[in-house]
Order: sequence, then C-alpha cells, then structure tokens
Amino acid sequence: MNKALPPLAIPIIAALLLSSCQTMESATSIATVIAQGAGAISETQAESIRKTTKAVARSAEEFTPEQEYYVGRTVGAVVLSKYKAYDNGQANRYLNVLGQTLAQASDLPDTFGGYHFLILDSDDINAFATPSGLIFATRGLLRCCNSEDALAAVLAHEIGHVQLRHGMQAIEKARVTAALTTLAAESAKTLGSREVAELTKTFEGAIADITNTLINKGYARAQEYQADQVSLTILKRVGYSPNGLVEMLTLMKRNLRPGGVDFAKTHPSPDDRIAEILKSSPRHAPVLPPPARQKRFEQAMGKI
Repeated sequence: MNKALPPLAIPIIAALLLSSCQTMESATSIATVIAQGAGAISETQAESIRKTTKAVARSAEEFTPEQEYYVGRTVGAVVLSKYKAYDNGQANRYLNVLGQTLAQASDLPDTFGGYHFLILDSDDINAFATPSGLIFATRGLLRCCNSEDALAAVLAHEIGHVQLRHGMQAIEKARVTAALTTLAAESAKTLGSREVAELTKTFEGAIADITNTLINKGYARAQEYQADQVSLTILKRVGYSPNGLVEMLTLMKRNLRPGGVDFAKTHPSPDDRIAEILKSSPRHAPVLPPPARQKRFEQAMGKI
C-alpha cells in the first residue's frame, strides 16, 4: 500500500455528499490527519478541508457552494456532449441579460460560479439546469415563447430548479453510503489505489445520477410544480406577467411530439402544469407586453 495519500483522493473526499453528519466529520477528519501526516497536504489545505467538512455537515442534503460548482461544470460538460451550442451571439447575449436579471430576483441570486445561460442548437423542446447555475435551453423550447414574458417564465423555472437544489437531490443516497463506508474502513491506514478507485467510481456515479435525471428521467412531478411556483414568484418580482408561463405551456402543448424524448418524456403534461398553476394564480389573461419589450424580444429571438 502507498505511504502517501494519492492527490486524487483529496478533491474526491472534499466533494463527497453525506448521509450522517457525524460520520462524515469523523471520517474526513481522520483522513485529513493521515494525509497531513504523510506530507500529502499542507496545514492550509488540511484546515480548508476541515472547514469544508463542517460546512457540509450542517446539512444532510447539500454540498458546499464550491462543490456544487464543480459538480455543475461536469454535468454541463455532459449536456454539451449531447447537444451542440447554438452559434448566435446576439441571441445568447440577450438570453444572459434576461437570465441574470431573473436570477437576481430569485431566493438564490448568487452561486459560487455565477449563473450562465446558453442556447442549444436542437429542435427538441427541452431545458436543463445544472447545480450551481448553468442553464441551457434548446431552440425548440425557445420557439414555444411568443414574448419576453414567456421566455422569462422558462428561464425562471430553470432558476427555480437551481434555487431548490433539485439536481443535487437526484444523487442516490446509496452512493454516499458507499463512499463513507470506504473512508471509515480505511480510517486507520492510508488510502491506496483500490480505495481511491472506489471513491472515484462513486463520485462519477453521482454525476451520472444527475445527468440521467436531467436528460432521461426528469424530475419528480412535485419538483416540477415547485419550480413553476418559483417561476411565478420571480416573474412577479421583476414585473413580468405570470401568465407568460401559461402561454408558453399552451404553445408547447401544440408543439410536443407524442412519445418524444424531450419535455413530453421528462415533464408532467402541459395541461397538468397549467392546472396546478391556476390553483395559485387563477386569473389568466393574454400577455400584452409593452411594444419596446416585444421589439427587443423579436430582434434577438426572431431567427431562432
């Protein structure tokens, strides 16, 4: 077995989720002492890991913001391996200005790496929000928006998933248990290549859980309804019509392909979402955006 803790073990340990706060703190504390004693990390690094562990241990459901950022970057890379980015600077700049404005009105206005918005060059009707705030929307979905209010509703819904940390909740608890078991079993000795491989596999599995949920399975119905409610709240705070969400869903309903692999597969039906929305926002009227707002929307998104 190696005398020194392999460098790869440090970021993996720091990135692990937890199922028991006490177990996580104990196992990581022991591993950190071993690593420091073996000369694999400095006192500054050891202290950083201790602080990270204490921060994570305060919640059994959340990574630290830094950890979510790196998870989100990895998930975003997977999304971009399946969908090509849309090469339209004007449209993407417009999307980011609108998205940043909406994010600032959410209950999570700041993330470790900040919010970033990108159009995907696909006719599929879909959108993805990774942990930490990378938000993607396909051209197919954007064509379901007839106004800036409707587009704002789409982006606010995805911001809702980030705010509520639905992506992180998609990680199977069994993976956390497996990782902590490995740490606990090795607490009396230095982690070797086999144990590091186990931890790496567990962490990769956590990423796979999130991407599989985003792209293939979709979130639970309750989570989609929660994101819709966040969307309505953000729209009202910024001054957009909450009816923009209903109008977008109505148009989406006409454009969805039965049995498709996009929203039709991964989300509740537009009718179900509209019915849920109208329970809390029963007054529905056509969206009548100011002419200047509609003009900038059409200039930026008209060729999508």
